[in-house]
Amino acid sequence: MHMCPVCGYIGLNEQTYDDNGCASYEICSCCGFEFGFVDNDQGKTLNGGLWSNEKKKPEKWNLKEQLKNIEKLG
Repeated sequence: MHMCPVCGYIGLNEQTYDDNGCASYEICSCCGFEFGFVDNDQGKTLNGGLWSNEKKKPEKWNLKEQLKNIEKLG
């Protein structure tokens, strides 16, 4: 599983960008960001804390905890 660098969701099927900088075009189930398509305008980033694909939302999801995943990148 791969992490979304926009919202910290760990559940992407592919690496967002490969070693050559090519985007996966995968859409994050949480924030709705599509890598390679909405990179310049940030799309629906975090969508107000609402899930883009509710069917994939974990039962005990916590936005604050998820965002901590991004801090680990820095």
